[in-house]
Amino acid sequence: MLVECRLSRIVFREDSDQQYIFLQERAGDRAFPIVIGFFEAAEIHRKANGQVPTRPLTHDLLRSAMEQLGGKLRCVEIHDLRENTFFANLVVDQEGRTVRIDCRPSDAVALAVAQNAPIAVEEHVLTAAAEKQREGGP
Repeated sequence: MLVECRLSRIVFREDSDQQYIFLQERAGDRAFPIVIGFFEAAEIHRKANGQVPTRPLTHDLLRSAMEQLGGKLRCVEIHDLRENTFFANLVVDQEGRTVRIDCRPSDAVALAVAQNAPIAVEEHVLTAAAEKQREGGP
């Protein structure tokens, strides 16, 4: 079962190459972090604040290519957590069919924020990640 979540915050750590985005369920209190790189965090921050770069960046290129090929981002799904690594899909509607494209969660969240698309997390992933967070894990 998928649970709708939202980007709740972005944490930049100047003393580390690991940055964090936090996702929180929309209809509840469970939340969890995903470790991402600096450039990905900066891109999500730009998108969340409505900043438009003078030239298209990678996520802009992907969005444009998807649209030029007749696709529209329906949502992103974070569908698995294995060995502390999250797995995500872009769910794209294209010419009457649904296409799932494997991607990093940071890229998925950047596109979702830019296009105001829903972020959905599988229940088992949300439960495991929130439990790990309560236990003091990253």
